[in-house]
Amino acid sequence: MNMQPPSRFGPGSAQMPIAFDRREMSHILSVYGRMVAAGEWRDYGISNLRDMAVFSIFRRTAEHPIYRVEKHPRLRLRQGMYSVVGMDGRILKRGHDLRAVLRVLERKLIRAVDLD
Repeated sequence: MNMQPPSRFGPGSAQMPIAFDRREMSHILSVYGRMVAAGEWRDYGISNLRDMAVFSIFRRTAEHPIYRVEKHPRLRLRQGMYSVVGMDGRILKRGHDLRAVLRVLERKLIRAVDLD
């Protein structure tokens, strides 16, 4: 007798990976495009895993990501499913609204201007 619980996506099927939808990608790529135009970022990578989706941001190709935008759907009822993680692993911002979470990256675009 089979005692395994049924799969969420039908018998014999594997669970689908988590991914960013079109609206989420639009918000992320909007910030990414502005930072590329400013010369701050050069490359990105996307990972669709079983329990989360990750948009990794690189200053140069072939190095460790300087930021990661993560989507954890299982946290949507708690502290929020979106987070921005720094290079050192610290969570810089977490929340339910992706646009609000991405503002932590937009602050990096604001620089002091010398008016001499």
